[in-house]
Amino acid sequence: MEICLTSSRIEADCVWVDTQLTLNEMLANLHDSSIVAVDTESDSLYAYYEKVCLIQFSIPGADYLVDPLAVDISILGDLFADARLEKVFHAAQYDILCLKRDYGFAFLNLFDTMVAARVLGWRRYGLGSILQHHFGVQLDKRMQRYNWGMRPLSKEALHYARLDTHYLLSLRKMQLAELRAKNRLTEARQAFQRETHIEPTSKVFNPDDFWRIRGARDLLPVEQAVLRHLYIFRDQYARKLDRPPFKVMNDATLVRLAQAHPTDLHSLARVKGLSHHMRRHAGDRLLEAIGKGLNASPPSYPRNQHHRPDDETLKRYEALRAWRKRVAEARNVEPDVILSNSVLMALARRAPQTSTALAEVEALDDWQRRTYCDDLLRILKDQLS
Repeated sequence: MEICLTSSRIEADCVWVDTQLTLNEMLANLHDSSIVAVDTESDSLYAYYEKVCLIQFSIPGADYLVDPLAVDISILGDLFADARLEKVFHAAQYDILCLKRDYGFAFLNLFDTMVAARVLGWRRYGLGSILQHHFGVQLDKRMQRYNWGMRPLSKEALHYARLDTHYLLSLRKMQLAELRAKNRLTEARQAFQRETHIEPTSKVFNPDDFWRIRGARDLLPVEQAVLRHLYIFRDQYARKLDRPPFKVMNDATLVRLAQAHPTDLHSLARVKGLSHHMRRHAGDRLLEAIGKGLNASPPSYPRNQHHRPDDETLKRYEALRAWRKRVAEARNVEPDVILSNSVLMALARRAPQTSTALAEVEALDDWQRRTYCDDLLRILKDQLS
């Protein structure tokens, strides 16, 4: 058993899990519990295709840091899918997406302390703010940009990672009591359940996404063609280096290159923001990409393939938004806690006029449908008169 921390605030043992033996021992302990706190760390700032690099678990009396780069964690799938074991996350959506993407895990029986905080109307629901306010613990913000794919992890990183789950069970107990006192537990549990259904999307490079770069639409047509080819080159080079594209060259540098469109290494060196590494190791390929752009036909801005809602749909949507704002203010929560914008638009498009028709709007969960049925139908009917 390895002690990760020496802080007097945290007395429980912390186990570093990087072998099949320690993983099996951890799983046995987790399955003996009825509840476990979970978090993950990934390397999105340091790799082209991000991956889960650390998984933290906490149960009463013990914290575990699991190294998925050293041990096969596929056997954790049964734990996440076990309906008898409650999994407590903070801001679960990102963790779920990453674990589904990398391992295909399914999730049942969640409690999300960030979602609970928002349902309760807490104005500060980031984990750092909550830990400092309720437990007197301060997280090191520098660790938010830490490279979790490197090994060994620093003592500071281990400390930070452990804190992400160590207090979640106590926080969940506190929130559970408040949710019950305010009669908001069913609402929160429905929100937790919605999170289990989110699905990751594959990372697919689209060369026409260069239009999303700030300033792209303001360039001359020939400069837009150059920018498109530079955008393609940056993605290819980032894949080769296994780095995020923005770490290879930022968008502002791409735009400056497109505007200057240098044709030799001497003029390339005068472009602000271009690193010495890029000039030395990729200068010729940069010039090649610029040359291709100068000889290419100007790209056309893609038409919006999503049909703009008609005026009647937009009218219903705005009426629903106004109602949502009133409800949120009365409950002292943010508007999207009531219903998300996507749910409002689904209602505005479908415009159900009966409870049966409302039940067919899949974007609504059961609690939302029961609670807001009369109001929603009234507003949608009023828009017809």
